[in-house]
Amino acid sequence: MKKTRIVILGGGFAGLRAAMYFDKGLARQTDIEVTLVSRDNFTLFTPMLHEVASGDLYGGDIINPIRRILHHVRFVESDVESVDCSGHVVRCTSGVETLHLDLQYDHLLLALGSETNFFDLPGVSDWAITIKSLSDAALLRNRVVALLEQASLRTDPAVRQRMLTFVTAGGGFAGTETTGSLNDYVRDTLRFYPELTEDMVRVVVVHSGTFLLPELGEELGNYAEKKLRERKVEVIKGVRVSSYDGAVITLDNGSQISAQTLLWTAGVKPSSVTDALPCRKVKNRVAVNEFLTVPELSGVWAAGDSAAVPDIKAGKLFPPTAQHGLREGLAVAKNIEATILGHSMKPFVYKTQGQLATIGRHTGVAMVFGFKFSGFLAWWMWRTVYLAKLPRWPKKLRVVMDWTLDLFFGREIEQTINVRDIDALSQRLSRLRARMRA
Repeated sequence: MKKTRIVILGGGFAGLRAAMYFDKGLARQTDIEVTLVSRDNFTLFTPMLHEVASGDLYGGDIINPIRRILHHVRFVESDVESVDCSGHVVRCTSGVETLHLDLQYDHLLLALGSETNFFDLPGVSDWAITIKSLSDAALLRNRVVALLEQASLRTDPAVRQRMLTFVTAGGGFAGTETTGSLNDYVRDTLRFYPELTEDMVRVVVVHSGTFLLPELGEELGNYAEKKLRERKVEVIKGVRVSSYDGAVITLDNGSQISAQTLLWTAGVKPSSVTDALPCRKVKNRVAVNEFLTVPELSGVWAAGDSAAVPDIKAGKLFPPTAQHGLREGLAVAKNIEATILGHSMKPFVYKTQGQLATIGRHTGVAMVFGFKFSGFLAWWMWRTVYLAKLPRWPKKLRVVMDWTLDLFFGREIEQTINVRDIDALSQRLSRLRARMRA
């Protein structure tokens, strides 16, 4: 019996939401095969990523194993290499052994998300730290602890200053939230290092715009800047990072900052897999129509950060945010189902409910249904909303427990990943790859 094959590329907000819809319907039918391909076997709740970086939460609290969520959809842990649209084939590679897989499809959903864009700036991709994955957050936190340990052993003031200077490039959601949390973590942790004083710490945000959090408007952006400055964060606006050599950050106005840590949140781009697709792109994203189909490619759909989704009412594109990705994933799944069953498709229509951001402990900014909030209320709203959206009750309970324990006992400062661990892992992987080649 010939099966109709639906392949979903990406296990983020859009891809997993589509898979969850199929899991309750089409994937239960014997003549339908639904496959989800993701490079990780878990889904990451990225809005809480900065809380992992600052020690408020453990990494396991904000991830959910995909195999525990999907029961009828086939799951494949693999990297997507390319898409052959003429042959309706997705080519993947998996594991250290580089196993090659070819997946045939009748309907293909592109939901690969985005990746960091370093804009080919000298040294930035080599030395900057990103905050896109769980390993990024874990490494950032461990790096901060390692620098505190090393700085406590140094006597040269210039060396200490460089080690304890943390610069963030980008004043959007990721940059502002991570900077606020990181600043609180470093300054709260200093009491365990008697050799260090707070005046040795320097936390800086470099933002190209005229106000932070441009998605929320000037009023809330200025409020966020005010609160960050009150917590001794420097905010440099109207300039960009032009290069970084691992020790000195050069800005495009010629000024320099001596820092051993540059956190890069200044740009993203769609997955490179979509670059070679023979279809129209808008801002490098795959252009779809209001039904989320790619007009030039038969059987291909797109949603989330990979897609340029038109807002037919406003005459512009929907922003690539989590709340839009979730709704797009559900809408495209329903349209794929309608196509298979011979029903009419429905255009994607959605009105943004609101956006929220934290800027440090007990402080946040929010715009919900056009109303603006700031301070403790906005911070409480952020935690309440995102806790509700976090998948699966076991994870919700663990997050609540971590938040509660943090109120009474503070954050931990253990360094769980060090240079020795990384070197040992690198050597083992090199030996394994050499054995596979032999």
